[in-house]
Amino acid sequence: MMAALQQFWQEWQLLTSLELVAMLLALAYLLLAMRHSLWCWPAALVSTLIYTYVMWQHQLYSETLLQLYYAAMAVYGLVHWQQLQQQLKQPKAIKPVIEWGLRQHLSWISIAAGSGLVLGYYMANYTQADFAWLDAQTTTFSIMTTLLVVRKVLSNWLYWVVIDAVCIYVYFQKGLYFTTGLFVLYTFLAVIGYLAWRSHYRQQQHTSGQVLQPA
Repeated sequence: MMAALQQFWQEWQLLTSLELVAMLLALAYLLLAMRHSLWCWPAALVSTLIYTYVMWQHQLYSETLLQLYYAAMAVYGLVHWQQLQQQLKQPKAIKPVIEWGLRQHLSWISIAAGSGLVLGYYMANYTQADFAWLDAQTTTFSIMTTLLVVRKVLSNWLYWVVIDAVCIYVYFQKGLYFTTGLFVLYTFLAVIGYLAWRSHYRQQQHTSGQVLQPA
């Protein structure tokens, strides 16, 4: 009995320590992304790889798949932003912020919600996943919103406000308290990120004299 309790305590300490490291790296990613820094992507890559293990251990399987997707997107985001700098021939070039119209947003929301229902059905009926339906929706919307970050669509920050608020409930219920605290902070930082990118977007409009359209 004592050996089992000792093993449980050691495993819990390991998961908690890994969660803390992943949380700090995830926070670094967000702060660097707000500053348009390429270093946001390496920080995101390491954070997501750690979180992949943590989420699997907590039986959040949709979230586990999401973390693997995040890892791939971190690599893609780094390459994409580097290519842009090379194209502009400026070492510290900043990719222009764009914005989508209402029709594009509604299309993406429909796709994300529909995909979430499919994933939620599978997780609820064929796995032992916790919060199968809710976790599936946050997963599909996070996938969509990460693409918006890579393309630097202004409204990505507003999507994150909603996603992060829902994730706070899920992580708290699963006892992921460091991550819960991170997502509380994420929610506020997403608002700040939106205001910062909106200011940059308006400066672009003022400089160019016209609204930038999606590439």
